[in-house]
Amino acid sequence: MAPNTTEERCLEPTEANFEKLIAPQAAPRKFQIVYWNLLTFGYGHIAALYGLYLAFTQAMWTSIFFYCTLFVLASIGVTAGAHRLWTHRAYKAKMPLQIILMFMNTLAFQNSAIDWVRDHRMHHRYSDTDADPHNATRGFFYSHVGWLLVKKHEEVKKRGKFIDMSDIYANPVLIFQKKYAIPFIGSVCFLLPTLVPVFCWGESLKVAWHMCLLRYITNLNTTFLVNSAAHLWGTKPYDQSIKAVQNKIVSVFAFGEGFHNYHHVFPWDYRTAELGNNRLNLTTLFIDFFAKIGWAYDLKTVPEEAIESRANKTGDGTDLWGKIKAV
Repeated sequence: MAPNTTEERCLEPTEANFEKLIAPQAAPRKFQIVYWNLLTFGYGHIAALYGLYLAFTQAMWTSIFFYCTLFVLASIGVTAGAHRLWTHRAYKAKMPLQIILMFMNTLAFQNSAIDWVRDHRMHHRYSDTDADPHNATRGFFYSHVGWLLVKKHEEVKKRGKFIDMSDIYANPVLIFQKKYAIPFIGSVCFLLPTLVPVFCWGESLKVAWHMCLLRYITNLNTTFLVNSAAHLWGTKPYDQSIKAVQNKIVSVFAFGEGFHNYHHVFPWDYRTAELGNNRLNLTTLFIDFFAKIGWAYDLKTVPEEAIESRANKTGDGTDLWGKIKAV
């Protein structure tokens, strides 16, 4: 309920009332395990390993191709949808493309897109501090998956209310996904990908289910690598004072998201990498295709001179690929 008087409004906490967090920062804390998440993540990873075994021993080639295709679609649903479009508003998309991306994002099931956007906007605003949901200052395991196995840090909860989500809550496509999350995500991410191989080309239910989980868990971990490895191991051509790095291996698996030092310096660039770097940036190629047919538009980029100027001022002296630049 909104406060009714000037006095009540003045008593409301504002972000200015909170201590400024300067990265890298991680205060001592007591971890409270979320046992349901521990159980489901544990089962999912064990089932995925069994699915990998079945992929080599029993699965039909048709099923392998099917799940590889779903992996690509789900990945782009996160990178082009939840990340570059909805979180950073790095480009605009017409309704047909938004609906396509919402379905692809649902395949990935990393909570609803609304939850994903809120967490990621917090990650950029409070990067590598206790208000960052997956604070990389706490190390690889925490930033990779550990943050999902424990209750949210108090800094995340109290500062989350200051994240502007008005554009997201005005988006009917994302509201639909959130409103019908349990039946819709359950069907798109798990039920249909299991039943299609069984009924369409006679795959066994055991193989289909475990390969469905293999695809899902692989999608999760490729996204998690952006939060963990791309904040720990790599070069910093654009800003050596932050933890985010350029990690080529992550870019291969995450379709261009591993050029993370660039992305944290220029988060509004739809390419997330200098020149788009299309050799390792399938997401950019996807967006470029839809721009050509008019479904994606207002693609934001950073002028090359601005990129070069920033690199010269605050970078570590390496280029996009991690090589020392010639003087």
